[in-house]
Amino acid sequence: MIKIIIERRIMPGLEEEYEQAAREAMRWSLGARGFVGGETLVELGHSDRRLMITKWRDMRAWKEWYRSEERNRVMQRIWPLLTEEEIIRAYEPSY
Repeated sequence: MIKIIIERRIMPGLEEEYEQAAREAMRWSLGARGFVGGETLVELGHSDRRLMITKWRDMRAWKEWYRSEERNRVMQRIWPLLTEEEIIRAYEPSY
């Protein structure tokens, strides 16, 4: 099991539009093979900052989703709403 952490900064005033696009992206990821679950957090005091924590069966499942046409399609709505490129990090359990 791995976790993918995605950090995003949204253009001021476009938070609601971003939320709608992000919900659509999450709906699509629910059907992705290897997707286990996820959550989105808003940084306290900074409504333009989001942190997404998603859980995947393995790195292969995440990469398949990351490169998929479905993700590319939903990201077409999200990318224009961001002030900078999203930051993506992958984590695995520490044993």
